[in-house]
Amino acid sequence: MSSVYSQSDFDAFFKPADSLQKNRRTAIIISESVLTATALVGLNQLWYADYPKSKFHTVNDNSNWMQMDKLGHVYSAYHLGRCSAEMLNWSGVSKKDQLLYGAGYGFVFLAAVEVFDGYSAEWGFSWGDIFSNAVGTSLYVSQELLWNEQRIIPKFSFHATSFANQRPEVLGSSLSEQILKDYNGQTYWLSANVGSFVKTNTIPKWLNLAFGYGADGMISATPLPNQEHFRQFYLSLDVDLTKIKTNSYFLKTVFSVFNSVKIPAPTFEISTSGKSKFHLIYF
Repeated sequence: MSSVYSQSDFDAFFKPADSLQKNRRTAIIISESVLTATALVGLNQLWYADYPKSKFHTVNDNSNWMQMDKLGHVYSAYHLGRCSAEMLNWSGVSKKDQLLYGAGYGFVFLAAVEVFDGYSAEWGFSWGDIFSNAVGTSLYVSQELLWNEQRIIPKFSFHATSFANQRPEVLGSSLSEQILKDYNGQTYWLSANVGSFVKTNTIPKWLNLAFGYGADGMISATPLPNQEHFRQFYLSLDVDLTKIKTNSYFLKTVFSVFNSVKIPAPTFEISTSGKSKFHLIYF
């Protein structure tokens, strides 16, 4: 009997509060503050410390990497803000404060990282990055204001490529580095929930239609001589994990976290290289 109660208490812990619980809100504020400070200090020591510093300066890198890095900023700002807003919802904070302080967290955090870039001789403060961060934050906030739900979700998928072996210092020497640095293997998606737009009982509520964008042929930010970059556009099926019915608040939390990743599925690809492909399973 005690195990039944402990399991029930464990699941109830993940249930969003109906009204403001100050202890939860305080725990979130302290946790986010500590994690943010730790992440920024760690980033400065482990990443920027290896490169020479400079006076604060800006760069125009909007044409680099076929805009794949800009989509990464949209994706990151959206999900950092979404997760922060959902944690505030868990504490019972008002919807207004969820959108203002929660959803805005992704933009503020990434803006701080951008300032680090501004003082690094290797990079620079990019207004294009700031704009992309704003787009990601706005995508979350606008849907909450318009529909009170997230019908269109940015998602990410990755597959290893041969380009990383050509320039591992730039594109990554390990799989974990390549996931972050090898833009050739990254695909960014807008995954739209079909049932949210087409009201019918014949379509599963979890079924999504995903539109993806990627690029290929890149071993540098801009094309080298005799090197050509290609854009890739994808159409695929996907799953909105948050639409899967369950009474478990723990599972709902897990589904929400992993709903940032595109589910491998049959995919149709069109490339600016002039080639079209059908992938039985695309990552």
